[in-house]
Order: sequence, then C-alpha cells, then structure tokens
Amino acid sequence: MKIAVNTRLLLKDKLEGIGWVTYECLRRMVLSHPEVEFHFIFDREPDPKFIFADNVKPVVLFPPARHPFLYIAFFEFAVKRYLRKIKADLYLSPDAYLSLRSKTKQIAVFHDLNFEHFPQDFPKIHLWHYKKFFPKYAKKADKIITVSEFSKKDICECYGVNPDKIYVAYNGANEIFTPVNEDVKEEIRNKYSDGKPYFMFVGSLHPRKNLARLFTSFDLFKKRNNNDIKLVIVGSKRWWTEPIKNAYEAMTFKDDVIFTGRLSAEELHLVTASALASVYVSYFEGFGIPIVEAFKCDTPVITSNVTSMPEVAADAALLVDPFKEESIAEAMEKILDEEVRNDLIEKGRIRRQDFSWDKAAEAWWRVCNEELGMICRDASMLP
Repeated sequence: MKIAVNTRLLLKDKLEGIGWVTYECLRRMVLSHPEVEFHFIFDREPDPKFIFADNVKPVVLFPPARHPFLYIAFFEFAVKRYLRKIKADLYLSPDAYLSLRSKTKQIAVFHDLNFEHFPQDFPKIHLWHYKKFFPKYAKKADKIITVSEFSKKDICECYGVNPDKIYVAYNGANEIFTPVNEDVKEEIRNKYSDGKPYFMFVGSLHPRKNLARLFTSFDLFKKRNNNDIKLVIVGSKRWWTEPIKNAYEAMTFKDDVIFTGRLSAEELHLVTASALASVYVSYFEGFGIPIVEAFKCDTPVITSNVTSMPEVAADAALLVDPFKEESIAEAMEKILDEEVRNDLIEKGRIRRQDFSWDKAAEAWWRVCNEELGMICRDASMLP
C-alpha cells in the first residue's frame, strides 16, 4: 500500500501548531507500519530528521506552497501529477489541503474554521483562499479527521458535511512536558523573569490568541495587587497587529511583560513547568495544545470558556470570558490562592490522561486503515 502525505509544514526549527501535530502523528504511524510505503510530499528540501524510517520516500515538488496562488499550482497540478505517477492508494493531508482534481482517495485533517467566524483577523488574499477552497476540501474528502467535538460540529454546521465521515482525534503533548523541581523553577525564573513568579502565554501572536485583552487584563491585575509577578510571552511577533501593539503600549506595567520569542521544545517545557499558571485565553481554538502541555507539567491553567477550550480543559482549569478583561484579571487573582492552584493541579493530572500522541496517531491510522480497507473491497469487486 502507498500512502502519500502532505508534509509541507515539517520545517526545520520552525515547527508550530499543525507542524507539530503532523510530526508527532506521522512519526508514530510510519514506525508502527513498516509494511506501508509512505510518500512524504515537501515543497522544499526536507530535514533528514523528518524521514522517520526506510519506508518513507521523500519528494520535493514545485512550486513552494507559501502563497494562495502557489497553493493552487502546488496542490491542483504538482500533487495531482505525483499521486497519479506513483499510483497512490491514499492521500493524507494534515493541514486539510487536498487536490480537488485528483481521483485518489483523500483524507483531510481539519483543525479549525477560525476564518469563517473571525474573517477580520486574516489578510484578504488568504481569507479569499480559505473561504473558496476549504468548503470544497470538506466536500471532496472521503473522510475528515478533526481535533475536537467542537470542531466536528463546526465543520458540519458551516459546510453541511455528513457527521458520519468526520472522526475526532484529540491532540497530545510532547513527552518532554513533565513537572520540574524547585531548583529548576528558580533557575528558569532567574533566566526569564528576574527571579520573580510569572504567568505565561505560548502561541503564535495571532489576533485570535487575544493578546490585546491579555495585556489589558494583566495590567488590571497588577493595579489591584501589589506584587512582583511578571507575564512571559512565548512566540514570534509575526502577527503583531496594530491593536495588539496599542494595547501593549498603553500598559502601565508593560515593563513586567517579557517576550522570549520562539523557544525550543526543551526550553518551552522548562518555562511552562516553572510558571505560576498558563494563561491561554484565545477567543477561538480547534483544540489548544498548550492547555495539555501545562497539565502535563503540573502547571495550573486559565483558559477561555468558548469553542473547544472547555472541552479540552473540562473541570481542570479556571474558565474565563475571553472578551472581558475583568473575567481574566479575576482568574489571575484567584490563582494566587495556593489551595486553588493545588486543586487545579490535581484535576489536571487526571485530565491529562485523556491526551497523548500515541492515541492521536492510533486514531489517524484507524481512519486511514478503514479507507484503505474500503479501497481493497472496492478493488475485489472489479471484474
């Protein structure tokens, strides 16, 4: 059997979000199924570490798919030709980009439909592409994998997709995320927050991550509480928009906000495990991996009461209204109570058992295997 996979987001030293999901699930699938020939489709020369085993056949197709018009050339022409050339039995796309003109059976992994609900957060050219093609991808896919029950419901409602062809596979968190001792916590605080306790946020600084309200909420918290707590922001400023910049510049306590930029997985683990709490108050998420990472580190979580986040956090986090700074600031105040923190840590230890990359990869494989089985049955019925 030949499974072709869209691996364009496996980028050396630049794994984020969907890239990490792709890495974790594909690595396990490849190693668990040496009988399958996996064709990894890149749009630039891959890092050798992404060629997980001898049953992976990498190929680089042209042009690099980094712009909406190039997406069309890449997926509708280059990928289509390659699938036909190798006679692929199945095409799996971890970022949901399919080849609409290909006759190969296809599985799309949808993570969220943020652009359908908050179009103002996206550049016009990207928004045009998402709204034109993603409904087509949803209908074209023989099966869809998504990351939460919320996202499944959203796909069904937005695109009229039959729920029977959508399968939920929760994300996991890297095994490196574990609790650390007090000596390590002190070392990390000295390195990043002048030795002071800190709240942390991790993620791309995209508008939906709600940084503007997080800054205002932290300022409100600091004005009410005479303390030395810092706010550590982990992530690149690629989406540093005017509203985010203005909210930051308007802060009274902006000197207590620390920007680390992108961190390695090892360093992110240490920063997460040493935090007073993880504050993840996006207003739209398909899942929310940082919630699980914090659970695995015994770090309390403050997160939003909308979209997928209550589903992921359950009762193991303080849930807030992400559109109300008062709600976020109150949760920061509550987290100062040691009894509250300890209760959340205990609940997080229970909740984290529901999430692992092993479970996610097994779920992905079950969907692929089911589709492969259908292909085999269809072939056996041919004259």
